[in-house]
Amino acid sequence: MFLPLYDQNPKRFVIKPYVNYALILLTTFLFTIQYLLPVNAENYVIATFGMVPYWLSDARIDQIPFIPDEFTFVTYAFLHGDWLHLLSNMLFLWVFGDNIEDALGHFRYLLFYLLCAAGGGALHYFVYQDDLSPLVGASGAVAGVIGAYILLYPKVRVYVLARIIIPLPLPIPALWVLGAWIAMQIFYVILPQTNAVAWWAHIGGVIAGMLLVLLFKRPEVRLFQS
Repeated sequence: MFLPLYDQNPKRFVIKPYVNYALILLTTFLFTIQYLLPVNAENYVIATFGMVPYWLSDARIDQIPFIPDEFTFVTYAFLHGDWLHLLSNMLFLWVFGDNIEDALGHFRYLLFYLLCAAGGGALHYFVYQDDLSPLVGASGAVAGVIGAYILLYPKVRVYVLARIIIPLPLPIPALWVLGAWIAMQIFYVILPQTNAVAWWAHIGGVIAGMLLVLLFKRPEVRLFQS
């Protein structure tokens, strides 16, 4: 497996990707609070703000306090299962999110991110409508960023930490790096489900990101840039 470290992709339009920074800080802050809660309180938060497919079906009366059920298509993205879950998502967002914010602009990037989270949650819901397990994690939204990055910057070199003999940072085209990540999501969807990873939410996020970036990108930003 590999870990992205940084890319060779200077920003053209924004001085600082403030929205990307804010998303990383907010998500980390909220998970820290979640982590520090007593177990019962944490479970309540996850059940309330995580996305539970069964609770969103027409077969039940609204039972989620504080917020409309539909809001959980977004709020789930700000909760995580553990620190590794959080850090892996935030690493990908740190490496790739700044360039998507640059290509879209601050406000449109924020809207794009939230809609990608909703897209990932929607596909997960359609596949698992009777599931009582809460969906949590920014993976759907981050997958949208990955989908957009592949369309905009497939030839950009991404330095990844690869486990060959000894870990070394290697420059690899984004299409290979992120294409391999997407292929892995599809591979695990095909296999019998053996863990709690929401692979369909990842695929839904990628699809949403690829579609939304076409609508939200600046007119002067071209596809398939090197």
